[in-house]
Amino acid sequence: MRDPAHDQHQPTVLYNAMINPIVPYAIRGAIWYQGESITGGTQGLLLYGHVMDTLVTQWRRLWHQGDFPFYVVQLPGQQNVSNNPLVREQQARILSLPNTGMAVVLDTGEAKNVHPKNKEPLGENLSKIALANVYGRKIEFSGPVYASSKIEAARFASSSPTPRLEVERWQPAQVVPDRRRGPELRRCRRQNRRRLGRGQQSKVSAPLAVRYAWDNFPDTANLYNGAGLQAAPFRTDNWDAMPPSPRR
Repeated sequence: MRDPAHDQHQPTVLYNAMINPIVPYAIRGAIWYQGESITGGTQGLLLYGHVMDTLVTQWRRLWHQGDFPFYVVQLPGQQNVSNNPLVREQQARILSLPNTGMAVVLDTGEAKNVHPKNKEPLGENLSKIALANVYGRKIEFSGPVYASSKIEAARFASSSPTPRLEVERWQPAQVVPDRRRGPELRRCRRQNRRRLGRGQQSKVSAPLAVRYAWDNFPDTANLYNGAGLQAAPFRTDNWDAMPPSPRR
């Protein structure tokens, strides 16, 4: 059996070995890339946001440096239990904390490789967040962000550009631009509205929910802004126990 004091899968081992010894030193910021398996089934996945919130707030409390920048990398795609859309959703919760950011890198993943080789976009995206928010550079640092949606005549109107979506029952759906420019859109810089039709292969006459890139390995996620930054997965429902959409 492994010695619990030296097994990185045991609680506090990584902290005591790698974090606690450097707490006396000054810190400018932190970046985090999830690197351990997430256990506990669906309930374990749904605890991720709470655990990450605790980590950020406790590190800031330990260092006595205020709310120093804390940026995370949202997990890329992989056919793996831990690379789950519920985890990515939980990771995005960090943005509710002050002075935080999230790099979206869905397109860097590899289906069977837990250590994808393409790491350059991670560094580029994280550096853009820091350059914009810490060093005051006037640059884009975030991809499109889902804001809201509503059902209009059995179609979804989404205030985020959405070229690859799925409707409730998770059937592929088509989207077309909505040319109307309402007051809400005028207040939102670089924001476009998209209208989502019913699934191409279904008879869903009254769609209930929409999900984008909601898969462990969303290899068809193709929503970017003009700066080449990718949108994070999102959904309009809150059916936490619902498994990811099936592979087709």
